[in-house]
Amino acid sequence: MATKGEAIELDVGDQVVRVSNPSKVYFPQVGITKLELVQHYLACGEGILRALRERPTTLERWPGGVFEGAVIATRADNRGDAFYQKRVPANAPAYVQTAHITFPSGRTADEIAPTSLAVVAWAANLGTITFHPWPVRRGDVDHPDELRLDLDPQPGTDFADSVVVAAELRALLAELGWTGWPKTSGGRGVHIYVRIEPRWDFTAVRHAAIAIGRELERRMPGRVTTKWWKEERGETVFLDYNQNARDRTIASAYSVRPRPQATVSMPLTWDELPGVTPLDFTIRTAGARFAEVGDRHAGIDEVAYDLTPVLEWYERDERDGGLGDMPYPPEYPKMPGEPKRVQPSRDTLRGKDQPGSSVEDPAPGKG
Repeated sequence: MATKGEAIELDVGDQVVRVSNPSKVYFPQVGITKLELVQHYLACGEGILRALRERPTTLERWPGGVFEGAVIATRADNRGDAFYQKRVPANAPAYVQTAHITFPSGRTADEIAPTSLAVVAWAANLGTITFHPWPVRRGDVDHPDELRLDLDPQPGTDFADSVVVAAELRALLAELGWTGWPKTSGGRGVHIYVRIEPRWDFTAVRHAAIAIGRELERRMPGRVTTKWWKEERGETVFLDYNQNARDRTIASAYSVRPRPQATVSMPLTWDELPGVTPLDFTIRTAGARFAEVGDRHAGIDEVAYDLTPVLEWYERDERDGGLGDMPYPPEYPKMPGEPKRVQPSRDTLRGKDQPGSSVEDPAPGKG
């Protein structure tokens, strides 16, 4: 084992990946080191690479480790103790491939698009705790091949509530003839992925998520919401439809989350979901589970589904129910068809808020 500060080299496929300062503690509450972080990704290699392969990927970097009171920067020109890296780092090795992406603002960037496990290990050495892939492949960055249904429990609800909603969502998907692939978020939520044919743009895929969320609201009144404004959600599980907007991302399967216990976003079978808790899956347990059961999402790429029936739900709700589009995140420009983007309470009090103003939204890249 390397001594403190002594770099080591790991053979990862055809590449040699250098791990600097391997004994540096990244999770002080549980004593997990940088080397353990890298080894986690190697142990779950087939799974993490399936989740990231050729996808533009934002790196959530914590080069000083995860500690209480850390400042998380959300702008590239204002880096804190942790930050989201959306452009390929300088001096990246030649084996690091990229994808050219366009942000909602119209600006562009070259973002890493992993093609080998060595890229994942290299990024982990840079302090990447969490990988945030786009729902597209680098061969076509404008047409998602993945619908992401993020169940986010609100204050007064918890992981168990997300699991109950996920079960109803499973039934809804089954009625469509679709297979959903669940995983823990690494926090209190549940993520369900559905592979889709890459025929629709981000706007259409986002509309599909809205339509599914509205159908869940009808089936589980008072337990599920699509309300964007937190003040309107109550004690419900929020289906975050905006995770399907361009440049919004969710932590990938097998990603570590920047939480004191070093929890991992873990793929599951539907039958496993009711019997687990987020704390069951950490850096120190995920590798052993992977060795025992393999990747629970191994079949995710076998079938891609047609979004048409769900987009018809969206059109029906718009035509017959007067339910149109919903607010985008605050950093987005005003989008076509979007309603006024302002909290209802502020709109009532001020009456003059302009579209685009907002005070409530998770940080860019949060999943």
